[in-house]
Amino acid sequence: MGRFNQERAPIYEALEEFRRNRIVPFDVPGHKRGRGNPELVELLGQQCVGIDVNSMKPLDNLCHPVSVIREAEEMAAEAFGAAYAFLMVGGTTSSVQSMVLSVCKKGDKIILPRNVHRSVINALVLNGAIPIYVNPDMDRDLGIALGMKVSQVEKTIRENPDAVAVLVNNPTYYGICSDLRSIVKLAHANGMKVLVDEAHGTHFYFGENMPVSAMAAGADMASVSMHKSGGSLTQSSFLLTGPDMNPGYVRQIINLTQTTSASYLLLASLDISRRNLALRGKEEFRKVISLAEYARKEINRIGGYYAYTSELINGDSIYDFDKTKLTVNTLGIGLAGIEVYDILRDEYDIQMELGDIANVLAYISIGDRERDMERLISALVEIRRKYNRDNTGMYTQEYIEPKVAVSPQNAFYAEKESLPLMETKGRVCSEFVMCYPPGIPILAPGEEITADILEYIVYAKEKGCSMTGPEDPGIDRLNVLKEQWLA
Repeated sequence: MGRFNQERAPIYEALEEFRRNRIVPFDVPGHKRGRGNPELVELLGQQCVGIDVNSMKPLDNLCHPVSVIREAEEMAAEAFGAAYAFLMVGGTTSSVQSMVLSVCKKGDKIILPRNVHRSVINALVLNGAIPIYVNPDMDRDLGIALGMKVSQVEKTIRENPDAVAVLVNNPTYYGICSDLRSIVKLAHANGMKVLVDEAHGTHFYFGENMPVSAMAAGADMASVSMHKSGGSLTQSSFLLTGPDMNPGYVRQIINLTQTTSASYLLLASLDISRRNLALRGKEEFRKVISLAEYARKEINRIGGYYAYTSELINGDSIYDFDKTKLTVNTLGIGLAGIEVYDILRDEYDIQMELGDIANVLAYISIGDRERDMERLISALVEIRRKYNRDNTGMYTQEYIEPKVAVSPQNAFYAEKESLPLMETKGRVCSEFVMCYPPGIPILAPGEEITADILEYIVYAKEKGCSMTGPEDPGIDRLNVLKEQWLA
């Protein structure tokens, strides 16, 4: 039995008490419980707008919590099996950046896979740390990058004994897990911290027979997107730390970039969602897995599609698989994943999480129902019947190994010039280019632009991928480093 009663939600309880007291507001926010903005009340409801309040003594302060927020953090730490948990209101992006900024400073090396979310490389732009990439293996047929091989991590550590940390994506967007326990042991034996981007792994802490969670594997820090599979409001997240991190210092790092006006809607949603998962997580995620497994079986019966699961496990680059992820490879019906994604939304009113060059991903979580799965399965049957075509010449590449010429920070702030896209071959990029989601850069600042990368960008644009990153919204031009800057 834990120290805390997980049925409690201290922030939520404090807000309910606050509501009962009917305090007269001579503080911000200026809508004054909605009275000054009736349309906002109409959209969100009085219940919601009435607790959109500022930090005050009875409600504590996220920058320096001493009462109800502190208690909520301690309860979350217990629920996640962490030494400490921080409530984050800047999305998992701010959790990831706080991890990197907590262990690295300018010039420090950090070992990481290149298929990281842009938030990781953004952190390197901010603090000047140097990325040492462990290039992931590719599954060419599926068009996805895999996990980190332990042998590759070992080799990279041997070649870079002065690196300060290893960062692991676990699981990837597509459900691929690395051998986290072995990577943690290796890194710790070499005096390096282990950071885990666990944006897509909230359920690992609460479900049964799931891949190992970062905290259970002994990682030093983990970023957990509670709003993804955990059911809290968008933009709310947890940053977890192990026993060897100084929570006071981590708080100082968080406060460098996080707002001083934290939304109590987000904080309360984290508190209530933690309670929900601590009490009901096992049964809820059991249902999630059975829904995903049922859908996989039915989709694989259709023909042409491939909804993959734990049969991919190879004990290394795919050490384990997250069965809640319903990823469907669409190349067998002659359509790119992004094309199926667009058809599902435009013709069937079904919004998928992402479509890429080869796959479409349905994010199954605690709010999904059997009838929704049936609707998705029927739509995929119809799409195959109506649109099936020859798949000769279809692209599957979802990850191209980068050539890093300059550190992300130096490249981002260097003197640059704008060139037409097809004239940038051989130059060094000074900005990001990515399909979003998943938000993994095709190009990051400091990387050389190759013919393969240009071909991929053009293909992704033609297929209708949502491309983000560059200054030029049309991605007809790219910013590159001035050649004399490199000389």
